[in-house]
Amino acid sequence: MSELSDAELTRAAQSGDVTALGVLLARHEAGMRGVAIALLGYTAEADDAVQDAAVVALRRIGDVRDPAAAGAWLRMVVRNACRARLRSTRDIPVADGWDLTASTLATPEQLLDDHALRDWVWQAVEQLSPPVRMVMILRHFSLGVTSYEQIARALGVPVGTVRSRLNHGRAKLAEALRATAASAHDDAGALVAGSKLDALDTLAAAERGEFTRVLADRWAEDVVLTAGDVRGVGHDFLLRGMEGDLAAGVRQRPVHVVASRDVVVWEMDLVNPPDDPTHCPPGVAWLMTLDGGRVSELRLHHAPMVAVTANGSN
Repeated sequence: MSELSDAELTRAAQSGDVTALGVLLARHEAGMRGVAIALLGYTAEADDAVQDAAVVALRRIGDVRDPAAAGAWLRMVVRNACRARLRSTRDIPVADGWDLTASTLATPEQLLDDHALRDWVWQAVEQLSPPVRMVMILRHFSLGVTSYEQIARALGVPVGTVRSRLNHGRAKLAEALRATAASAHDDAGALVAGSKLDALDTLAAAERGEFTRVLADRWAEDVVLTAGDVRGVGHDFLLRGMEGDLAAGVRQRPVHVVASRDVVVWEMDLVNPPDDPTHCPPGVAWLMTLDGGRVSELRLHHAPMVAVTANGSN
C-alpha cells in the first residue's frame, strides 16, 4: 500500500480503510512534526500537537476535499493547533484550533456525528480501558474539560498521568481501529441519544422528588461519589446532595453528552436562584463509570467561578 499516492490513500481512508490512513499519517509524520517544532520548539507540547492531529485525522479524514493535498491538510491541523496554544494560556484541544468560519462551527460531538467513520471510531474507543477512555473522551469530545490541567483536577490525578494515559490511548486507538475495521459496529449515535434521555429523565425525576427511583434503577448501591475533597458511598449520600441543591433552588440543564459503553460524561449548566446567583459555579460535569449498565462511580467536576466586579463585569 505504500506505493499508492496520497490521493489514493485518502480516498481509501475515506471509504473506511484504516490501513490506508495509517500509511498516510506515517508518510507525513515528519512534516507534521517539523511544523510543530518550528512553532513550539522541541517540547512536549509539540509532540502533543502531532498526536492530537492524528486523532483529528481519524475523525475528520472525510472532510478532505482535495485528496491529493492530504499532506497539506495534516500540516494545517498541526499548525492551527500550535497557534491556538500560543494565543492562549488555556491548553486548547486540536478541534478548537481549526480555522473555521462561524457558519461551519460545530461541537466535537456534532463533527463526529456527521462523520462517515463515526461508528468505526467509537467502536475503537470502546476497546480502551475505562480510565484511558475517560481521558480520551474528555480531551477530544467534551466541551469544558479539555486541558490537561482541567482533566487532572476532574479525575483527581497528576497532569503527568493524564499525559501518559493520552499517549497510551492514542497508541491503543490506532491498534483497536486496525482490529475492528472489518467488524460490525454499535450505533454510537444511539448510545449518545439514549444517554441524553437518561440525563433529562434523571433531572426531571429529581425535581419531582423521584430521584430515589432513578438511583434504584440505574445506579449501583455502593456507587462512589467524588466531588473535590468530598467523597461518599451509596444512594443516601447522592440523594442528600441532590436534595440539598434542589432545596437551595439550584437546577441543572444538560448542554453536552458523550457516551460509550461504560464511560459517560454529562456536562451541565448550573442555574442558581435569582436571590443567590453565586450559590454554585456556572457548570458541572458528571464523569460516570458504569459496571453492568449501572453507574458505579461518579466524579463531579465544577467549572471555576467567574469573579464579578462591583459594576457587574468580569
